[in-house]
Amino acid sequence: MSDCPASDHGTRFSVSSNLATEAETLWRHAVSPEGVNRELMPLIRMTFPAGVEDLTDSWRPGARRFRSWLLAAGWVPVEYDDVVFEEVEPGQRFLERSSLFSQRVWEHERILEPVPRGCRITDRIRFVPRLAFLGWLYRPVFEAVFRWRHRRLRALFGEAASEETG
Repeated sequence: MSDCPASDHGTRFSVSSNLATEAETLWRHAVSPEGVNRELMPLIRMTFPAGVEDLTDSWRPGARRFRSWLLAAGWVPVEYDDVVFEEVEPGQRFLERSSLFSQRVWEHERILEPVPRGCRITDRIRFVPRLAFLGWLYRPVFEAVFRWRHRRLRALFGEAASEETG
């Protein structure tokens, strides 16, 4: 995880993993409701409108796609996310810039890049709390959730061997 300093533009951090799968397979996982929840559970489950199979289908820059409720342990509503995609490069990248109940700005950029023997996935997060003094509390929680997501991704897809370890 690389650390980006907090600033007037919010708090930033990123998490990356090299996975033993192709970008196409990982993309289908990353933009499906089932894939998102496979990464998050049992910590959190996100709700999605019936019939949504690809979160980036029919997206328009800056337009709210839907509201998703975040349910702790899959049951207790703790947050909502008004999902808005700003940029989508199918198979490679998306940039979600949404608002949450607790966050004035929630930015999640997911980037997929081919690497030898697999695909590198990077999640870049930037957030601006509605109550700025709570930033110190949110950062470790959000970092823990994304570390969990990457552990789940490595368990689901396996880690790509580096060229050195062959």
